[in-house]
Amino acid sequence: MGIEHLNIEGLKELEREDRGPVVMVNLMRFNESGGDGDASGWDAYLRYSTLTVPMIKARGGTLLWTGTAKAIALGRDDGRHWDYLALVYYPSIEAFLDMMNSAEYELECDPHRRAACADHLIICTRESYSKFGISSPRQDTLSE
Repeated sequence: MGIEHLNIEGLKELEREDRGPVVMVNLMRFNESGGDGDASGWDAYLRYSTLTVPMIKARGGTLLWTGTAKAIALGRDDGRHWDYLALVYYPSIEAFLDMMNSAEYELECDPHRRAACADHLIICTRESYSKFGISSPRQDTLSE
């Protein structure tokens, strides 16, 4: 798991097809230990967040929501469990890729993410409907 698994070509293709804001859905399972003695994976994640949130904001993004995963409500339990979720808004895929591919992220942030997470999945989403109208200038036919 790491930056080497970043789907750069797939994301660039998506950006060519449909430019505009995205929300990245982050699913995380933490390590018991954060890799530095007494610290937990959660502690390492807090260090990671402290460094990355300013980088996200510098690119016009923002942290929208975070929460603790409590239980599977629908679907099969495939054994892949998550501890924590975060929804992160970026004005474009380009802004996300700029951060992820920066030397600052690779050298200062990613080591903390790796220490924090036993598993980390990021799903790129585009808004089709939102009660909050956060990102998309285009709304599909869904309504309240």
